[in-house]
Order: sequence, then C-alpha cells, then structure tokens
Amino acid sequence: MRTVHRLGVALGLTFSLMLPASAQQAQDRVIRFGHLNNADHPVSFGVKRFAELLAAKSGGRMKVQEFPASQLGNEMQQQSALQGGVQQMSAPATTSLAGIVKEFGLVDFPFAVSTFEQADALLDGPLGQALIAKLPEKGLVALGYWDLGFRNVTNSKRPIAKAEDLDGLKIRVIPNPVFLDTFKAFKANPVPMPFAELYGALEAKAVDGQENPYAVILSNKFFEVQKFLSATNHVYAANIVLVSKKFWDGLTPAEQQMMKDAANEARSYQRQVSRAAAQKAVGELQAKGLQFNEVAAAEQARMRKIASPVIERFAASYDPAMVKLYNDELARIRK
Repeated sequence: MRTVHRLGVALGLTFSLMLPASAQQAQDRVIRFGHLNNADHPVSFGVKRFAELLAAKSGGRMKVQEFPASQLGNEMQQQSALQGGVQQMSAPATTSLAGIVKEFGLVDFPFAVSTFEQADALLDGPLGQALIAKLPEKGLVALGYWDLGFRNVTNSKRPIAKAEDLDGLKIRVIPNPVFLDTFKAFKANPVPMPFAELYGALEAKAVDGQENPYAVILSNKFFEVQKFLSATNHVYAANIVLVSKKFWDGLTPAEQQMMKDAANEARSYQRQVSRAAAQKAVGELQAKGLQFNEVAAAEQARMRKIASPVIERFAASYDPAMVKLYNDELARIRK
C-alpha cells in the first residue's frame, strides 16, 4: 500500500511541476503590432509575413494584430506605449530612437552609404548590434532592421539638382537633431513635424516639401500636393522591429526564440519587397505627374562635404567607442 501511495504522490508532484510550464506554453498571445505606414507599404508586408511565420512556428498560439497608418499613435506615442507595456510591437524608423539612445543618430549621418549592400552590412554587423544592445535598459527589445530605403526630397517649388536649390525651402523633417542640422547646412528651413500631420501641412502649403523614400511618397499620395521629386539619396533609412521589454520578459525562452526566428526570416522578404517597390515607385510617381530628376554623383559628393561639419559635431557628442566602431565599419564595407 505504501509503495502505491508513494508512487501516487510522486506522479502528482511530477504533474504539478510540469503543469505551469505546459500551461504557459499553451497560453495564447495577442501581439498588437503598430506602425505609421499604410497597409500597401512594404513595412506592412513585412508585418504580415512576420505574423504568418510566427503563427506557423507557435502552432497558432502567437497571434499578431496589425495596426497600420498611425492607428496607435505617432512614433513617440507608440514608443511610450511599448515602454509601458500597453503595446507589444512596432516598426518605427531608427531615427525615432535618437531621443533615448542618441548614438542611433549615427545611422542618420548624410551620405554615409551609397548602396543597399553597404546599408545591410552596416546594420546587420557589429554597429547595428551594438545599437540594439543599448535598448533593453530603455524598455525596448529589437529584433533587427527592415528596409525603408534611401530618402529623397519632394517639394512644390523647384527641382533639387544642387545644394543651393534647397536654400530657403521649408522642408518637413523627422523631429531629429541630425536631420534638422543637415538641412540647415544646406540653408533650408527644416520643420520638425509628426508624420501623421505631413500630408495636411503640404496641402495647406505650411511647408514646401519633405523627404522620404519613394515607397512612402507613393503610398501616402504626396504626388497630389507636390510637383518635384529629386533623387538626393541623402540618407539611407531603416525601420527597426521593436518589442516591449515588459511583454518580452513575460515570454518563455521558446516563445522568444520563435519571435527572433520569425523576425529574421521576415527581414529578407521585407527588404526584397521594399527594394522592388522603390524601383517601381519612381515610374508610378512620374506617371502621377511628379517631375523627377537625378542628382549627379559629383554633386552628391559636394553635398556630403557641405554636411561634414554636422557629422563631426554630432560625432563629438556620442560615445567615442561607438563612433570608432561606426567609422571602422564604414571603412570595411566601402572596400
């Protein structure tokens, strides 16, 4: 009898120890994933692919609900919601993080990279990972970088073929010190403004122009309120896939790994879709009536030189080790 009793106790104890883990594993997770872009934008396609992959990996237990087009607020509002644990994920431009980790400004330095291959090598390599490592103490976890594209200037006044053409233009920029000072170096009048307010400001002529990647310009129909599109390619822009640390810390190691794997797999797809869309968008924007012009390579080099004091000034205020890593990585990828 005692043997049977002991066996029963042992089995009961084993079951009780197993139950919390199995119950936790079986728990359904609903992930609110917000972003600023419309549902026809490559960032949205990346979210959808991530959602499909995560659902497959988790047996349908981890469900992603997408909230595009600033439904959950602007970048700063969504960042606060992630830090507070109210929202689970977002995919803002890296520029929005410079307010909490100023070294993210390194990614915004003008004319740093000239090809997608260079951009990927910079962000997927040691520099990008060192920046990601600074986020958990700010309440955020990052799962990698997605493509947003090279930023280009549109305006309602004139084509931008040289630095002097920006003189006096009111250009909306991301509320980011590097962007503000870069356009001031070209004697433009930069106006920081949340993205959600931009179309209305262009329509009302409160600003003359703005700067964004081609797919963003097309998706948000800026061709309705702008006349000129100039391929300045002044900054390579990336989105960063963010997770609320409060939410992340509540996941099991297995769930965290599923999210990492899904994000890595979605990254290649998103970049491919985004770059194909950018190439296609130029022709579509021209068909919609925007006058398009290239900026000569020699003029881009000259613009880079004009902006170099901005780079030097900001670099002096950043962590010297991060600046050295940035410069070393640029030297490596430019070879």
